Amino acid sequence: MAAPQTPGEKPAEKEGKVLSILEHLQELRYRLIVSSVALLVATLASLWPLSGWFLEYLAKPGEDRVENFDLIFIEPLEYWTTYFRVALLLGVAIAMPIIVYQILAFVGPALTRGEKRWVYPIVAGASFAFVAGCAFAYYVELPPALGFLIGAPSDIAEPQIRIRSYMDFVIRLILVTGLVFELPLFVMGLAKLGVVTSRKLLSWWRYAIVLAFVLAAVVTPSIDPITQSLVAGPVIVLYFVGIFLAKLVEGQPVLPVAEREVSAH
Repeated sequence: MAAPQTPGEKPAEKEGKVLSILEHLQELRYRLIVSSVALLVATLASLWPLSGWFLEYLAKPGEDRVENFDLIFIEPLEYWTTYFRVALLLGVAIAMPIIVYQILAFVGPALTRGEKRWVYPIVAGASFAFVAGCAFAYYVELPPALGFLIGAPSDIAEPQIRIRSYMDFVIRLILVTGLVFELPLFVMGLAKLGVVTSRKLLSWWRYAIVLAFVLAAVVTPSIDPITQSLVAGPVIVLYFVGIFLAKLVEGQPVLPVAEREVSAH
């Protein structure tokens, strides 16, 4: 029978104990609440004036590609719903360290004291990887994609882009690329837990390439091979980086706490 929780004891303070299913669910609920509150606070803090500035920043690649580029909206709530989506993207970026920490804290009871020393470096690395992915999407992937989609010279029609359509495309590309840059750490974590091995991941390289291009097709509606390759290329590279990191940590599976205590004695 699981030990009763003392008043004021947080789920994370049960380290070194074998948790019941109910306690695992309570722990998960606590981590989800903390992550949700962090995301909400970060999003609200981004509403003004950061979101307005960021809207202009996201529109700049289109302005650089099309002369007299003006975003329009044709519905009363269209501008403000787009504004809040931009604030949500900023909220995710700002709250990313807390979200990653809560994920690691949830699996913390299964980690040794030595492994817990890596929590803060992993949080910093995951946060940096997300921001780097967002920057890669903005500076490398977005300009050629927009150049093909709306920057082609034409005497037949002039682009009049709705702000919602434009920002949905840009935000989706940036957010997905930012999350994709977390792939190596995710793969390394699975290898550390013994779920996958580097040899198995390497044998799946053909499927990984196909899935990378499928993901590129979903994220960008562009049909040109250059844009598709700019999106799929980093996914493929990061997959192999994940295999390399998995090779470094495999063979050191994370044991349950009870097994560690038995082996220690």
